[in-house]
Amino acid sequence: MAPAQPATPPQAAPAAPPAGSPPGAPPRPPREGRPGPGQTEATPPAAAPPVPGQPPAPDQRQGRRDGIGLGGAAAIGAAAGAIGGIMATQGADRIDDIRGRREERREGDVTIIREPGRTILRDGERTIIRRDETQRFRDLGLEGRTERRGEENRTVFERPDGTRIVTVTDADGRLIRRARLDRNDREVVIIDNTRRDRPRQRFSDEVVVLERPQLRIPRERYIVDAERADRDLIYETIVAPPLAPLPRRYTLDEVRYSPDLRARMRSVDIDTVTFESGSWDVAQGQAQRLQVIADSIRRALQKSPNEVFLVEGHTDAVGADIDNLSLSDRRAESVAEILTRDFAVPAENLTTQGYGEQYLKVATQEAERQNRRVTLRRITPLLAGQQR
Repeated sequence: MAPAQPATPPQAAPAAPPAGSPPGAPPRPPREGRPGPGQTEATPPAAAPPVPGQPPAPDQRQGRRDGIGLGGAAAIGAAAGAIGGIMATQGADRIDDIRGRREERREGDVTIIREPGRTILRDGERTIIRRDETQRFRDLGLEGRTERRGEENRTVFERPDGTRIVTVTDADGRLIRRARLDRNDREVVIIDNTRRDRPRQRFSDEVVVLERPQLRIPRERYIVDAERADRDLIYETIVAPPLAPLPRRYTLDEVRYSPDLRARMRSVDIDTVTFESGSWDVAQGQAQRLQVIADSIRRALQKSPNEVFLVEGHTDAVGADIDNLSLSDRRAESVAEILTRDFAVPAENLTTQGYGEQYLKVATQEAERQNRRVTLRRITPLLAGQQR
């Protein structure tokens, strides 16, 4: 499956959206012969005929939310307390290495699947994935110290230049706050989920439903293909204001799980980097293609050092949905790590999320390299409630 692309382009989209249309497009036909847990992108189900796929419309308008449903939300805190980081990936670089190390149990209506580096939560047909919000810093070689403060964990990573990155997570492992402090203790707040306009909610309420704005720009400038775009267009896309006014500011989880919110920001489809089936490894030759993306991000950060960019991971439509969700999340993380390690993009200004096969660039149920990709989107205005 392929993950997050901007929510369906505003209502200028045709009745049957073209391949690659973002979240919220009409649902694709139900897939027959859904592959079992032992099948991934690399092992398509033998009897499953290809069915043209379209991104599924979020079914919150039918009384459910995009994530854990109302019945199982209460179980999440107890069941998923230490989000995904209890085990490192431990050298795995293919989904086949992960599948056999999963542990699954039920808590009320919720199925909790623990695997190295990730926790997957499923309620009926709705599934989300979470990870340790500090693990990427450790993977990049930074040493952190963590202390418990009440029901929160505070982790501090210090760079050789004395800069400190402070990440605060709640008892469920969700990110509350991330800030950067220089050697003189001057603070730049990157993400602040403590500034909520509503009281703390159950997960099922984290999905925001908004009317889709009308698309007033060409679609190819709404979802920009990096392979066909020059530096100026990529930069223009990632710093562009929201397509429509924002009623309020939103939390990171609301942005991650709400197609309507993400649809308000333009995105860059990084189709210059694709992946082998079943793998999240970025080939050395492809990694260099991220230079233009990194240059644009650093240019944006020079003007506003607290910008936040969401790296969204995708897969093709072959394989079990749990495998594809995990695979897409790891692809997003791989690209984020390269942007930091090879191109000096500050890790704290990046966040990641996998969406599995929800948003296909090429509408096919068969193996398709173009669907195995990542997308970049600036989300700072959504977190801050800015109109531009």
